Amino acid sequence: MLYGNNIKIRILKSRLLYILVCVLSGVTAIPLLAILGEVLIKGWKQLGWSFITEATPNAYKAMMAASAGEAIPGGIANGIIGTFLMLLLAAVVAIPVGILCGICLSEYRKSWFAVFVSYLTDLLQGTPSIIIGIITYIWVVVPMKGYSAIAGSVALFIMMLPLIIRSTEETMKLLPETLKEAGLALGGSYWRVMLKVMVPSALGSIFTGILLAISRVVGETAPLMFTALGGAAISWNMTKPMSAVPLLIWEFFNDPNLQSLIWGASLFLLTFVLCLNLLAKRIAKKWKI
Repeated sequence: MLYGNNIKIRILKSRLLYILVCVLSGVTAIPLLAILGEVLIKGWKQLGWSFITEATPNAYKAMMAASAGEAIPGGIANGIIGTFLMLLLAAVVAIPVGILCGICLSEYRKSWFAVFVSYLTDLLQGTPSIIIGIITYIWVVVPMKGYSAIAGSVALFIMMLPLIIRSTEETMKLLPETLKEAGLALGGSYWRVMLKVMVPSALGSIFTGILLAISRVVGETAPLMFTALGGAAISWNMTKPMSAVPLLIWEFFNDPNLQSLIWGASLFLLTFVLCLNLLAKRIAKKWKI
């Protein structure tokens, strides 16, 4: 009889805990759903071909359209192009460097160098983005004597690097040691086995980490304010100031005549980040180690 009562009490506690978790999860999701709903309702009407192919309108045209009660002409093409160019340049450098560092940390984890690099990676990962923007301004903008997309890419590279290093390191640690031993037993050199056997085996998880790193930095504004600065015109010159979607959102907020464009730009940015995260989850599920 006593045993049966204990079972009933445990079942009751389990159900109460389950209900509590569901309630708290719902409360946590309310602010997120409210934000997404607000952006979706106000931003979907602005999304269109002209919105993603035309540059940001100047202040005069925006003021005249607003005074006439018309839709503001223009879009965020300059920000889209700038965002993709700076992300591309940052990723081209951060991906190989991050993967190699992650391999070194997983293979030589007990060496003083690996411990030192691991500590720096943790420190860099916890550094506020605005601090990274200031450091990049001192390191790149001042020597180049001007703002540029290259400086913005350097800031994004610094922010992406620790995420790629950590994802690569943890993924390599999950691979069975016998896989490397089999490659070495067949006569392959150490680095040939690492690059031809180990890395391809972990490619799915590494690629997932890369996508998550990109989605982490794509919405950063503070570092780009100190480095890329922004611009109203569409530019392909990486040595000149260049806009980005987060910078445009900040500029729209400061201009009363352009504030209505905030919602369309925000929806575009949220959609892009959502697609990256869904792609990362799909790859992680398909290539699960």
